[in-house]
Amino acid sequence: MAPLPLDGITVISVEQAVSAPLASRHLADLGARVIKIERPGPGDFARHYDDVVHGMSTYFVWLNRSKESVALDIRSDRGRALLEQLLERADVFIENLAPGAATRLDLDASQVHARHPRIIACDMSGFGHGGPDDQRRAYDLVVQAEAASISITGTPGHLAKPGIAVSDIAAGMYTYSSVLAALLQRHQTGRGSSLSVSMLDATAEWMSYSTYLTAYSGNDHVPFGIGHHAIVPYGAYPTADGTQIVLAVQNEGEWSRLATQILKSPELQDDERMSTPTARVAHRGLIDQLIAAAIVQLSEQEARDALDAAGIANGRLNSVDDLLNHRQLLARSRWRQIDTPGGSANAILPPPVSSSWDPVMGRVPALGEHSRAVLSELGTDADEIDRLIAQGVVQAPGTEPITPNHHEPRKETSS
Repeated sequence: MAPLPLDGITVISVEQAVSAPLASRHLADLGARVIKIERPGPGDFARHYDDVVHGMSTYFVWLNRSKESVALDIRSDRGRALLEQLLERADVFIENLAPGAATRLDLDASQVHARHPRIIACDMSGFGHGGPDDQRRAYDLVVQAEAASISITGTPGHLAKPGIAVSDIAAGMYTYSSVLAALLQRHQTGRGSSLSVSMLDATAEWMSYSTYLTAYSGNDHVPFGIGHHAIVPYGAYPTADGTQIVLAVQNEGEWSRLATQILKSPELQDDERMSTPTARVAHRGLIDQLIAAAIVQLSEQEARDALDAAGIANGRLNSVDDLLNHRQLLARSRWRQIDTPGGSANAILPPPVSSSWDPVMGRVPALGEHSRAVLSELGTDADEIDRLIAQGVVQAPGTEPITPNHHEPRKETSS
């Protein structure tokens, strides 16, 4: 079998919550060895968001498969020295510590890259370096509010946070893609680089459609529920059997086919109230009424068949439970079983489908599961590891965590 794209690449990630774990897990999917550094005691606090998956957090199971967990107090002198030994052997370093914490520990990306010129080091933060907000604590909700994604979600007067962690995911994906680009650059130049990705910058980029709309139309982008400010029809319509079908019409050919084949009213093609995109937006209510009256006469399957035959994009408004049993995912074998400390769990395959590799779908680690093995690789003998465990510098499965007096709580910047 061909090697995986990132075989031989070692990633050290001092990570918590969502954004950094998402980036490093995608690297693990491609074959990188990802060593996750967690603090003794609680570990990554995302382990404890809930206990739904065999006693483990849903977020943690999603974001941390295929990784090795080392529980190490990096604020202790010995723990920091061991981390530095790991960095000497690493290709990539990712951190999402609290603002200023990485710099105090000599672990911000520029510091790490200066000591290890071949490493790709990436800082992840809420608001980016510099500026009046660089020291502010940030979670996904806070950044979504600041970046206005909440202001365009929901309905007027009833705003809603998107149901997924948009800012965390955006930052994680830009970190992932930037690390891959930096690895390619290193292959060309022999040198690594320092990177910085902020949740605010990532979300602001994803908001570019809205910023252009607001800046150049003079009108603020207001939420439309599942509708669209500039495209009509675009929404959900109930069927005769109680489900809802969503459909969208985005060009004149589609409108003509909708009017002729679905609404059975070819004269609507030339009706001045509906003959252009701008006119259809102005008469949104009328068009929605016409479509609703036509769709409600049909069962879900009849509606989908008719819309498909007319070449109109459509879909069923599904619940998450429906997604778990989605016929397209099942037909294409997109689910895999992964191992967790509490038992097996279903996981969706990562999106890329390659003719050259299959993604890694490895075990979700217990806290400190790999502490002994990884430290042994550094030449630390068993007796020394036992002493470090007794001192609270290291934690391994089956040992009680000891919190040193100097240990400060982290104030991470994600989710």
